[in-house]
Amino acid sequence: MAFNILVINPGAGSTRVALFKDEQPVFEENIRHKPDELLKFPKIIDQRAFRKDKIIELMAAKSVALHTLNAVVGRGGPFRPLTSGTYEVSEALVRDIETGNYQSEHPSLLGALIAREIADALKIKAYFVDPVSVDEFWPAARFSGLKGIERKALSHALNVRMVAKKAARGLDKPYKDCNFVIVHLGTGITVAAHLKGQQVDSSNANEDGPFSPQRTGALPTMPLAKLCFSGKYTYESLKKKLNREGGLLSYLGTDDIQAVEKRIAQGDKEAESVYKAMLYQIAKEVGAYAVVLKGEIDAVIITGGIAHSEKFVARLREWIAFLCPKFLVYPGEGEMEGLALGALRLLRGEEPVQTY
Repeated sequence: MAFNILVINPGAGSTRVALFKDEQPVFEENIRHKPDELLKFPKIIDQRAFRKDKIIELMAAKSVALHTLNAVVGRGGPFRPLTSGTYEVSEALVRDIETGNYQSEHPSLLGALIAREIADALKIKAYFVDPVSVDEFWPAARFSGLKGIERKALSHALNVRMVAKKAARGLDKPYKDCNFVIVHLGTGITVAAHLKGQQVDSSNANEDGPFSPQRTGALPTMPLAKLCFSGKYTYESLKKKLNREGGLLSYLGTDDIQAVEKRIAQGDKEAESVYKAMLYQIAKEVGAYAVVLKGEIDAVIITGGIAHSEKFVARLREWIAFLCPKFLVYPGEGEMEGLALGALRLLRGEEPVQTY
């Protein structure tokens, strides 16, 4: 029996939707939302009905009979700390999202809500897989250096764990026996250490690690404190500056790595300097997470949208090749596939469902 799985992945300005028949995608569409459409809603959670209606319209346009679905799976957001795996969307999770009991506000919170509403109407199950808040940190990884401030386990866990499993299969080795340093290169960057199937430490793209196309990464503390008390910013405006207007965008006015590489090819020295600095910071972070694994690394894995740039990947490899001879590249973000496969493993009885 083939299983039909609807996959829902809400982002800041769009909702990605896919239909999978077992492992194979039937279609994938990116429903783009105009800024003025979303600005009508005071909170992200208020967009739930609007985005759900757009999904239903798309399914009708694709002539997909909803009653043929076997499961609906949505992207998992920054919920409370959870172990990795596939979870059923429970009443407790819905209640936590609706009452604001989560770590940060992000459109991915809508994935589970919309999946549950569609699934309930069809009397099938709704799931989420490896949410942003996967937390398998060692105790030592939680210390920040200041009592009262703890490092949070928030990462690109869905894509990172999916490529880890792909790499393990390629190495003909169980994932639970593998050690990987994994680098997700997107608008935010995650560098993670996977030890025997667990993500025991990782950078948090919003709070530490290297700078990225949109985010500042870790910053010198004293200048940051001074900026906070300068009177120029509210908390919300400064948060936006750090997480949406930092990194490449701050230095060069663009978050497009291809545009930066084009400027470098045209002789732009400033673009070259910033590009090198981002590479340098990523390479240093990879070195730090190699230390987490005490140098016992089966492979260094590169993934995410920037991994499509062969030039960027080649230059990063120059810095870190000495750490491990096995260097694997999985360009792009396999979030839709990761969500579908997580639900499929449950439908086939290959792994147990996790309870929220």
